[in-house]
Amino acid sequence: MAEENDLLEKDYPVESTLENEQSPKQRTYICSLTPELIAKAREELQEKPEWRLRDVQALRDMIWKDYPNLKTRIDDAFLLRFLRARKFDYDRALQLLVKYHGCRRDWPEVFNNLKPSAIKPVLDSGFLTVLPHLDTKGQRIVCIRPGRWAPSNYPITENIRAIYLTLEKLIQSEETQVNGIIILADYNGVGLSQASHFGPFMAKKVIGILQDGFPIRIKAVHVINEPRIFKGIFAILKPFLKEKIVNRFFLHGSDLSSLHQNIPQNILPVEYGGSAGNMDISAWNQILLSAEEDFVIEFCQLDSIGDGSQHGLLASERELAEMMCEESPRGAKSQLYYCY
Repeated sequence: MAEENDLLEKDYPVESTLENEQSPKQRTYICSLTPELIAKAREELQEKPEWRLRDVQALRDMIWKDYPNLKTRIDDAFLLRFLRARKFDYDRALQLLVKYHGCRRDWPEVFNNLKPSAIKPVLDSGFLTVLPHLDTKGQRIVCIRPGRWAPSNYPITENIRAIYLTLEKLIQSEETQVNGIIILADYNGVGLSQASHFGPFMAKKVIGILQDGFPIRIKAVHVINEPRIFKGIFAILKPFLKEKIVNRFFLHGSDLSSLHQNIPQNILPVEYGGSAGNMDISAWNQILLSAEEDFVIEFCQLDSIGDGSQHGLLASERELAEMMCEESPRGAKSQLYYCY
């Protein structure tokens, strides 16, 4: 695709792929997929453009019927994330949505006051970043470096907060919703001081989010520089992973040539035998921090949409009932409701 090739030649696409994201402030859905991605979504996700709004409305109706008190956004762009993540299976998309909110409700240490400025120490540490170029399949590469975390500086939940915010930012892109992401986990420098904080309870919580509670397609997890202790870490993870996800784990050790067979060298930083320059965490950090206002609206400030009005809020069961009693609920299909 010409557009994809252009992105591969650019630095981080702050104003290319990210410009078409559906911001929380937008009230109508406008498809930003290229013809090639529309065809891919049709083939892989069972998404038919001519039925898209019908499918979104069907999911919205199910929410109103089965979970009338669920405090959730129900705008087109938001619900499409869940339909795409579950290949337009209404029931599975609804389960994912309910789980998504359940995870946020049940883990306040992670989700309270969740905004980029609150996890700046994690961003500054280099624990996590997103590489600036797409791979040949249009997938984002999320690079996680647990060895950069010093447990004496902040608890492990701060790392999870950073991962979650990164995924929330990435999934705003329809391109990412269709293509999915790749995780590159560099375990260089990981020892007992880090591994001892990641027990079965933490593993179950994190996997519950990534596997069953977030609308993103994880296409592969590439692990490099794993120490001997990683066998113990993976033994903790494996019981909670579905077979499909286990089969997407690839352990490369220090063999970068093995990594290069899966991720092109021209998009990897020098540190991983690539030709895309030195690892630069500042670009992604700036993207997240510049989205502070949107995340405050999404996670922290639940009583306004940015203009101070209450339009679009379903703050109570009574308001929900009133809305459902209108002539046709389908008239609301392209509006944005904030229900948190």
